[in-house]
Amino acid sequence: MFEKILIANRGEIALRILRACRQMGIKVVTVHSEADVDAKYVKLSDESVCIGPAPSNQSYLNIPAIISAAEVTDAQAIHPGYGFLSENADFAEQVEKSGFTFIGPKSETIRLMGDKVSAKEAMIKAGIPVVPGSDGELSDDPDEIIKTAKKVGYPVIIKAAGGGGGRGMRVVHSEASLLNAVSMTKNEAHSFFGNAAVYMEKYLEKPRHIEYQVLADNHKNAIHLFERDCSMQRRHQKVIEEAPAPGLPDKLRKKMGDRCADACKKIGYRGAGTFEFLYENGEFYFIEMNTRIQVEHPVTEMITGVDLIQEQIKIAAGEKLSFRQKDIAINGHAIECRINAEDPFTFIPSPGLINRFHVPGGPGIRVDTHVYGGYRVPSHYDSMIGKLIAHGNTREKAAAKLQMALSEMYCEGIKINIDLHRDLLIDLAFLKGGASIHYLEEKLGMKK
Repeated sequence: MFEKILIANRGEIALRILRACRQMGIKVVTVHSEADVDAKYVKLSDESVCIGPAPSNQSYLNIPAIISAAEVTDAQAIHPGYGFLSENADFAEQVEKSGFTFIGPKSETIRLMGDKVSAKEAMIKAGIPVVPGSDGELSDDPDEIIKTAKKVGYPVIIKAAGGGGGRGMRVVHSEASLLNAVSMTKNEAHSFFGNAAVYMEKYLEKPRHIEYQVLADNHKNAIHLFERDCSMQRRHQKVIEEAPAPGLPDKLRKKMGDRCADACKKIGYRGAGTFEFLYENGEFYFIEMNTRIQVEHPVTEMITGVDLIQEQIKIAAGEKLSFRQKDIAINGHAIECRINAEDPFTFIPSPGLINRFHVPGGPGIRVDTHVYGGYRVPSHYDSMIGKLIAHGNTREKAAAKLQMALSEMYCEGIKINIDLHRDLLIDLAFLKGGASIHYLEEKLGMKK
């Protein structure tokens, strides 16, 4: 096992990794920007290294500075958390070449799954159902593009092969706007991602977003930890996540989970990962694989009892999985609210000084946050400042606990999005379960 790990991230995920390391008796090095010098995870770490000024391209994305920090502190492994460099194959490769262990998949796997075209091809080979669409990258031939769209059936969506974060995608409802949409998406893809390749998929009208958590080791063992429903989202950013997915038949739940675990073995996956699907009319359609731990991992931990971060670390250290598939069972229901420093309805970020901050508690309530009264939320990074998770024996009980917890949560000095979550927790469509990925935007009037 590792004696010392460097955490190459910030915020609540840095604190989450630190706590997992503490429980395992592993020393922690945190790297931070000048803006995060007073962060809780910096104060609690065994060692900390400032790697640059506030802008992320000068600090958290500065690979030489991160590797240098690992060298001077004698760290043995680097945990990338999520975001920043977690799905950067070049970073994973440089970490390993520098003599450290990268806590995550192999760089070649990150590359394979990071390109949506090659990821789709790999999933087809592994027997995972995919959204009907073009067989790989769209050609430059207008006639071929039109023919492909007719075969798939309108509406279609044009996506950047190297895209993410909701950029580089365009929905097309008719042939008249098809070629122009392809051209615009190509230009956007080249501008944002340095890769002009695009592909086409059938655009599903009212799908849900369901994703499967997997773990795989270096000894050809792979398991799934069931699924999460992440359909409450806006502009492709998740707002509320829950596990398990409401209304999913048990037979189908297990069948898809087993397929995901088998796919891990076929592609030689290592570590924690997530298969993301669109789900509509009883059918699953693969959209992408996230080769990292995710924001919403606590809901899976709450229903399975598995510490995903600790398992990640054990796998990276060469250990076999601590669990077999038959050991994994669903216990109750968990719901997570993403707490953002922003206006709850306009979503305008609200950085600044937090004067007072109170987090709820009680049975079944978990709060993952790095902020505290007197902490200043920087303006340079993502607005998420924490996660509020409730677990109950049933979905109804989890929702009731979450309602109570939201009423207890208090923040003075900046705006946070508590009122949005309170509104959703009494929303009839949410309480019923099974709303589509478009529901929240429609509710907020963002989708006409």
